[in-house]
Amino acid sequence: MTLVAKKQNGLALLSVLVLTFLFSGCAREPEFPSLSGETFGTTWSLSYRSPDSGVDAQAIEERLLEVFALINVSMNNYDPESTIGTFNRLPATETIVVDWDFAYVLTEALTIGALTDGAYDVTVPPLMAAWGFAPGGTPTVPDDAAVERARSLVGADKLVWSPTRRELGKTDDQVGIDLASIAKGYAVDLGADALEELGVTDYLFEIGGEVRVGGQSPRGDDWRIAVERPDGTVRGVQAALSVSDIGVATSGDYRNFFILEGQRYSHLIDPRSGRPIRHDVVSVTVLHPSTMMADAWATALIVLGSERGLALAESRGLAVYMVSRDGDDLVDVWTGPLVKYLLPQPE
Repeated sequence: MTLVAKKQNGLALLSVLVLTFLFSGCAREPEFPSLSGETFGTTWSLSYRSPDSGVDAQAIEERLLEVFALINVSMNNYDPESTIGTFNRLPATETIVVDWDFAYVLTEALTIGALTDGAYDVTVPPLMAAWGFAPGGTPTVPDDAAVERARSLVGADKLVWSPTRRELGKTDDQVGIDLASIAKGYAVDLGADALEELGVTDYLFEIGGEVRVGGQSPRGDDWRIAVERPDGTVRGVQAALSVSDIGVATSGDYRNFFILEGQRYSHLIDPRSGRPIRHDVVSVTVLHPSTMMADAWATALIVLGSERGLALAESRGLAVYMVSRDGDDLVDVWTGPLVKYLLPQPE
């Protein structure tokens, strides 16, 4: 038996993406310093124009670290003392009052879940555990009975949720929540809000590939972002986008998977079937004013697949760039709202 596994830790578990940034033809300007570090089991970086307000780099970094701490306390599955960790250990006989940020993110996640008929579902932890993708797990292929047991614990109807009181409970002790596919994008939005409050209006801020851009790049025009070619071995550019004042997120199944007895299993689980996705879509990039929404929709659409995903994206007016595999070839398609962001294909 041969097992090959590729996994990531932290909040990035479900949201596997890599976006590279193009600064071609533009030397780094002195007034555009950069900051970077680690958070949520991944990395973060910021390129920004120094604000006229005189706020220095230390103050900017401290404010971003406050944002990261807020998200960790609320939504980090790897911290048993976080709000989400507390809920996941909670017996069905009890409820908790969650913090405002948790309530907001959960409500938006449940809305997308309803719009996708359950293809996007943040109560997926029992299935993630069954396939060995939970924190500390080992990738495995469960039998049909184990999949069905896990599926019986998944679904928005397994939550007892009062948004007005921010009170959350569950119908079974084993029901859990994982906000990894949306929380990182939310952190990017909060970070961008903090930057703008400090007077930083021209910036590119990203956490683990989830991106928010504001204002202008060092060239004095829109920021250029390259969507990575969905190839797990060689990095390259699949598409180039010109963006400003918007969030960008990509979900892909080409870096986080395991192989067992010659069969490839994606980390992306379809909650409706209880099994890893097995269709032609390998990468979905979404542009949205909210990076949180771009983050969640990218995951939702890749689970839905090309036909259903594109149809829903068009009906919702989403700017989406989707890459599918046809044999050894990559086929890219996009929705109407995405066209205005596309740059000519790089050489």
